[in-house]
Amino acid sequence: MATRTFVLSLNTQQLELLGRTADACGLTREALIARAFEDGDVTPTKARGSAVMPTIELAPAQRGLIHECVMEPGTGKALEVRKGQILRIEQIAGPQCVDFNCFNLHDYKEVMHAGRIRAVHGLRPTAGDFVWSAPPRERPMMFILTDTVGRNDVMFSRCSAYLYESVYGFAQHTNCHDIQAEAQREYGLTPDDVHDSLNFFMNTSVAGERALIHRLPSQVGDHVELLALMDVLAVPNVCGNDVGRTSNFELKPIGLSIHDASAADFARVPSLRVQPTNLRTPADFRQPRIKADRPLQRDPAYRPQFTNVPLSRVPVEVQLAEATYLALRSRHAALVTYYGEDAAALLRDVLLSWWETRCAGALPGSAP
Repeated sequence: MATRTFVLSLNTQQLELLGRTADACGLTREALIARAFEDGDVTPTKARGSAVMPTIELAPAQRGLIHECVMEPGTGKALEVRKGQILRIEQIAGPQCVDFNCFNLHDYKEVMHAGRIRAVHGLRPTAGDFVWSAPPRERPMMFILTDTVGRNDVMFSRCSAYLYESVYGFAQHTNCHDIQAEAQREYGLTPDDVHDSLNFFMNTSVAGERALIHRLPSQVGDHVELLALMDVLAVPNVCGNDVGRTSNFELKPIGLSIHDASAADFARVPSLRVQPTNLRTPADFRQPRIKADRPLQRDPAYRPQFTNVPLSRVPVEVQLAEATYLALRSRHAALVTYYGEDAAALLRDVLLSWWETRCAGALPGSAP
């Protein structure tokens, strides 16, 4: 019988999960992987087309580049984005969810509020919507200028260490809360200052009373651009979920850049239909002295210390009968929309989706 050898690129966290599951089932890791492909029941979600938003792409000469960097998997970055500057968050290696927090640079108690964004703009904020601060300020902090995917989310809270411990049994795993906390530590902020995120490039829907996460249809080059309407500390991070559909079962780097906005950019910001007259400042509170040193300033001695970073990748050889592979590919034809002819990526999805469907809750110490 004809066989084919595939090389799956799995990271150390994914391998740990498969290894512990194999031990709990009394199997070798190779036998567990073989069982996944023999069963192959991953209930793939139907491919969802990209809702491409109309954008005005400006020539680079019209915007001055101020800063650019790459966020590696498992990391985040605190960035000062001044009023009139644009933060661009770009997919540079394929579909990847990005969690986003935002603070007033001069008053850390004024923070982005996912609930306010959800109430004003709905469950999927996109180009033409504002990033609002929490009551009692309730001001537009940034404006979403461009969104080439139209898949953002304000329903799901950030993932945490407890999630990966309770569901998957990890003692340590990359997670959005810890990544955010570590990134913003550069500016003296604590883990208690992390707030619910705006999840860029996260493909979600609602079925009945449940919110669902689907695979991402985004591609290299897709991006969102945010125009700062005040001086902010923006803190994006590479979502740490590599064992779910959030970023198609893989963690990938993200490109960040800050630019000066052009006159054409400012012209796209709509006027608020109701000009607020009830905005409050700390001076309006009965207890105005919340914290003496409210401005955010970078700690020059800061050195990042993210969990499990750098996250190494391990090639894992899998041998499948040609008929088995063709049957899997036919059975999960919807996945071809995401991976095309990348057989190894498709098989990684089948493997980890199978774990999610069949093995969640089976590990010692994990929640049912």
